Amino acid sequence: MPQNVTQKLISDHKTEGEMHPGNEIGLKIDQTLCQDATGTMVMLECEAMHLKRTKAEVSVQYIDHNLLQTDFKNADDHLFLLSACKKFGLHYSGPGNGVSHPVHMERFGKPGKTLLGSDSHTCAAGSLGMLAIGAGGLEVAMAIAGHPFHVRMPKILGVELTGQLPNWVSAKDIILELLRRHDVDGGVGKIIEYYGPGLQHLSAMDRHVIANMGAELGATTSVFPSDKVTRDFLISQQRESDWQELIADPDASYDEYEKINLSELEPLIALPSSPGKVVPVKDVAGRPIYQSMIGSSANPGLRDFAVAAEIVAGKQIYPGVSFDINPTSRQILENMVELGFLEKLIRAGGRIHQAGCNGCIGMGQAPATEKISLRTVPRNFPGRSGTKDDLVYLCSPETAAASALTGVITDPRTLEKKPITRFKEPKKTIINTAMLLSPENINASIELVKGPNIQPLPKFNAFPMTIEGPVLIKVGDDISTDTILPAGAKILPYRSNIPGISQFVFDQIDSTYPKRALEHQKNGSIILGGHNYGQGSSREHAAIAPRYLGVFTVITKSFARIHRQNLINFGILPLVFENFADYDDIEQDDILLLKNIRDAISQKHTISVNNKTKNKIYTLRHTLSLRDQEVLLAGGLINLIRQKSS
Repeated sequence: MPQNVTQKLISDHKTEGEMHPGNEIGLKIDQTLCQDATGTMVMLECEAMHLKRTKAEVSVQYIDHNLLQTDFKNADDHLFLLSACKKFGLHYSGPGNGVSHPVHMERFGKPGKTLLGSDSHTCAAGSLGMLAIGAGGLEVAMAIAGHPFHVRMPKILGVELTGQLPNWVSAKDIILELLRRHDVDGGVGKIIEYYGPGLQHLSAMDRHVIANMGAELGATTSVFPSDKVTRDFLISQQRESDWQELIADPDASYDEYEKINLSELEPLIALPSSPGKVVPVKDVAGRPIYQSMIGSSANPGLRDFAVAAEIVAGKQIYPGVSFDINPTSRQILENMVELGFLEKLIRAGGRIHQAGCNGCIGMGQAPATEKISLRTVPRNFPGRSGTKDDLVYLCSPETAAASALTGVITDPRTLEKKPITRFKEPKKTIINTAMLLSPENINASIELVKGPNIQPLPKFNAFPMTIEGPVLIKVGDDISTDTILPAGAKILPYRSNIPGISQFVFDQIDSTYPKRALEHQKNGSIILGGHNYGQGSSREHAAIAPRYLGVFTVITKSFARIHRQNLINFGILPLVFENFADYDDIEQDDILLLKNIRDAISQKHTISVNNKTKNKIYTLRHTLSLRDQEVLLAGGLINLIRQKSS
């Protein structure tokens, strides 16, 4: 039977289960990826599992998030991660070497392989013909230890690309078009596979842009074929031997279909504060801006910086506009210098930052209050920039650079300058791997080096028989993990200190929540949410910290995939309303009672909850697999592992 690329990747790595949408399947994982905001927990989890060495073909730890060393915390944790790489056999990409996703693509990405990463944008590697999935840190730790990754078989959405992008339109506008059509939950339960004649006009890094932001659609991952374009990229990285062709069979089919004529696209922009609020740039042109930022994992290629450099070349940034340049890898930065692009950006007024995530996750570069910031980053959730009342718009490098010159949101097609979007990659690329260390080349102790900020994982009890507690917070639709537990320079340094970071849960919307939750820590409390609860970042801290505060269940209309699994992995029961109207009936501080909950979980998928405050009964449901049930009832995956190894 003809197979598409996704089906080939899954069938080659499936360890259990049937490839029918909704069925749970197990996947063998070839490669793993961690970044430092989540990686410290992964390494602590590897230690808790008594891991000796990674069992994956390739495991890499990147330092790309927590680069600001305002005190000892981040610096100490970098040393901890360095020692963990030595101990467990991981490669180490140090601070300043670049964002995990483009660096992994440059150095390790390999067509036909699977990749599991503790970052939701791990899906970017789908650009190379990989099955690359973001997950919670504990699941990545399990993959490092050689265990399969379990996921419900998604539907496969085939997106046919035809035509060729017009001048001033680029890959960012393709993924923004999909977000315009489907919003931030349109890809939930799906893998998006791209095919069609339009692919030949998209470089490997163009494909990276699209695959990266598939996460903003809620997709499990995105997949591109491995073709001549892929081969050309690997040749440029001096890794041609890693290439293999991987394309869909003739007459391969998909569960769902979509078509985009690239020739018909125009410059698009996502309004504050959601990647799904997409409109044409021309509709909002003229709004004054404070900041314009180029870079991030969503626009990481040399082309993205080169186009911006040529747009501003010989000109000056509009007075009062902050033009921030975030090189995405040390390699790209060196090539920018060699080709003269960096000089053009600096002469025009660009502010050059070190290679890393930086402003994308609120680690510096925060914009002024209620002033517009144009960014080529993947997300613009409220407050993610580091400014509570931010106005972040998502756009292409063309729109960002054009607007930096004029001081207002500008459709780049209106510039007098001739179109320069047909950038050709240089035939010879500078390769420098000096800051990418193999385990054998790491000059560090084999023992874990733990500074005072590294705290042991909290120990959680088995799941209780009865849950009775207050709804301490009620939130709406599309609540992101950035809202549940913010990032930024103030909070992220506590990533290896759960008691410390738990003091910031829901800090953006209710700073009293942690204190109120601690008062109910022993007996437990409940969170109420709307649709797509937990979208965005894979950070498992958004599950661990609420569990530390005493949360035993989260009740919503629907969950984002990664966060739902993170809740289960740390002993929090995810429940969904049978009748969405019941959500409206429950208020903050209502006392809810779930009796004999352990038996109910094991015996059926519907559960009754008693609102003791209003004397009403609601019906909830769970979709826990037998494996999920075992994990949850043990009080989390680490507890289960310990039980089975004792």
